Amino acid sequence: MTITLMHYLIVGAVLFAIAVMGIFLNRRNLIVLLMSIELMLLSVNLNFVAFSRWTGNVDGQVFVFFILMVAAAETAIGLGILVVLFRKIRSVQADNMDGLKG
Repeated sequence: MTITLMHYLIVGAVLFAIAVMGIFLNRRNLIVLLMSIELMLLSVNLNFVAFSRWTGNVDGQVFVFFILMVAAAETAIGLGILVVLFRKIRSVQADNMDGLKG
């Protein structure tokens, strides 16, 4: 059995669906929201690499490199903000963030 482009696209679609479900079903825990966004970016990266390999072009792999750089920066900044918020209000629940308005 050979692995075709369709197999990669199905895996990417399943990962993307899991990430969307993680965002919509769990809107309270900010760590799970960040993990779902990262999973969504990784599923898009899988599709980019699959199409890049299928067409024999390296443009998709270059896009993946830049997406991974942005995802790493987003994770570092997001986790830094979460650490500061946890020290301030002792919770990472999105419902408890209302007290920060002002």
